[in-house]
Amino acid sequence: MGLMDRIRGEFIDIIEWTDDGRDTIVWRFPRYGNEIKMGARLVVRESQVAVFVNEGRLADVYQPGTYTLSTQNMPVLSTLKGWKHGFESPFKAEVYFVTTRQFTDFKWGTQNPVILRDAEFGMVRVRAFGTFAAKVVDAAALLRELVGTDPQFRTEEVGEHLRQLIVSKLGSALGASGVPLLDLAARQDGIGQQLAGTLTQELSATGIAIPRFYIENISVPPEVEAAIDTRSRMAITGNLDDYAKLQAADAIPIAAANPGTGGDALGLGVGMALGQRIVQSTSGAAAPQAPAQPAPAATPAPAPAAADVPPPLPTAPRWFIAVGGQQQGPYDESALAGQVAAGHLTRTTLVWRSGQAAWQPADQVPELASLLADVPPPLPPQG
Repeated sequence: MGLMDRIRGEFIDIIEWTDDGRDTIVWRFPRYGNEIKMGARLVVRESQVAVFVNEGRLADVYQPGTYTLSTQNMPVLSTLKGWKHGFESPFKAEVYFVTTRQFTDFKWGTQNPVILRDAEFGMVRVRAFGTFAAKVVDAAALLRELVGTDPQFRTEEVGEHLRQLIVSKLGSALGASGVPLLDLAARQDGIGQQLAGTLTQELSATGIAIPRFYIENISVPPEVEAAIDTRSRMAITGNLDDYAKLQAADAIPIAAANPGTGGDALGLGVGMALGQRIVQSTSGAAAPQAPAQPAPAATPAPAPAAADVPPPLPTAPRWFIAVGGQQQGPYDESALAGQVAAGHLTRTTLVWRSGQAAWQPADQVPELASLLADVPPPLPPQG
C-alpha cells in the first residue's frame, strides 16, 4: 500500500464489503498495516459473515448486522489483547468476509468411465455429468482448513477438489443403490440426494456443504446402446421368424435401388416365396366343382382317369443358419435373402436343411449360389 492508502486508513472507520462478482467466497478487508480503530463500524450484510483474526488466531465471528467494534462485542479479542489503556489506539487485526449464499455454477463429470456390475448386462462402463451447489456453513473451519491467509478465495480454487471428491464417491453410490441400468434414469433424483448427503458429511471438516446435487445424464458406450436398441426391436417384433421377414422386407427397396445379379436373385426369391404362400393359403380350400350332369341311363359314367389327378405340390425347403455360434431359423428362401442383405448370411456361414448329412458352408450348397452371387469371398490373409 502507498502513502494515500496509509492516510486513508487514518480516517476510514467503516468496514464493509459489497460483492461485485459471483465467484468470490472469502475476501479480506484491506487496511494499512491491518490497523483497525477501536469504535469502527462493521457492517455485515445478509449472505455474509465477518471473521476477525488477530495475530494468527481467530478472535470472533459476526453474523449479519451492524456492529461497533469495542470490548462489549469482542470479548474473545479483548481477552487475547489484554488491553489496559482505554482501548483508544488502533489494534492489529484482519477482517475476512465470508459469503454464505449458495454457489450454483459448479459442474462435474466423469473423465474416465465408471465400471458397474449390472444384473442384466453384466459389467457395464457408464459416464455421467451434472451440476451441484456448494455453500459455506462454518466460516471458521473454512479459514482454518482451506483459505489460510489468501486475501481473495474464489470458487475455482475449491471447484476441482469438489469435482474429484464427487467422482470418487459416484461409483460407490451407483453400485450401492442396486438400481438396474435401465432404471437409472428414473432414479437419478434419489441418487443425487444421496450423494449430496454423503458429500456434505465428507466436507464437514472444511465448513462446506452440498445442499443440491443434480445428475443430468448417465450414458453407456455406443456398443451397449446398439445392443439395447436391437433388444428393443426384437421385443417389439416378438418372433424371430417375423423379424427375419421384416429384414427381408426392408432389403427389397435396397435391392431395387441396386439392380444386378443380387437384386435379381432377391426379387426372384421374394417372388417365389410370395407365390408359395399364396398357394399354401389356398391349397386347404376345396376346389369348386361343376354341377353334376345326369348321365344317360343306358351308358354308365366313366371312372376318372388316374392321369388327370395332379401330384402334391412341392414343399419349400426350410433352412437353418449358424450366426455367432447360435442356430437360427428355419428360414425360407425369401428370409434367406433378407439374411444376405443384412450381412448375417455370407459365403462362410454354416447352413443346413433336411436331407443334408452335416452343416456346410453356404458357398458349397448349389441351391444358394444365386443368393450369394454378389457376396464377395473372404479377404486373403494380410501380410
